[in-house]
Amino acid sequence: MIVLLDSDVLLDVALKREPWNVDSGEALRLCQRHALTGFVSWHSLANVFYLIGRADAGDGRLFIAPLVRFAQVATVGHGDMVLALRVDMPDLEDAMQIAAAVACSADRIVTRNTGDFSKSPIPAVTPAELLEELRAKRDTP
Repeated sequence: MIVLLDSDVLLDVALKREPWNVDSGEALRLCQRHALTGFVSWHSLANVFYLIGRADAGDGRLFIAPLVRFAQVATVGHGDMVLALRVDMPDLEDAMQIAAAVACSADRIVTRNTGDFSKSPIPAVTPAELLEELRAKRDTP
């Protein structure tokens, strides 16, 4: 399964935000072990870097460098931005996440803010929902 990891999931792990860091961390570990194919958007990495620094949690590069060893950066360009601008959503950053998910052929967008993605052509699930979906598939004979 191909997943696009939203910045809130990354920040849960980077900033050790309780209680979400547990499920978010497991989603990242599944990508690291290649049980999932993980993608992140280019702009999420910039946001994560900025917010780690703002939280006085160290150098964001120390979180991002190992992340991009197992999570690919979705390849996007001009056409993807045009798509994001056309998505009927109040938050352009969420529309850009959708465009990145479309660009990498994601099966799911993994985010804690699933309500923000109600108009997404790609289903948005929380890390907990993703883990439950994977458990159900594993347990199905």
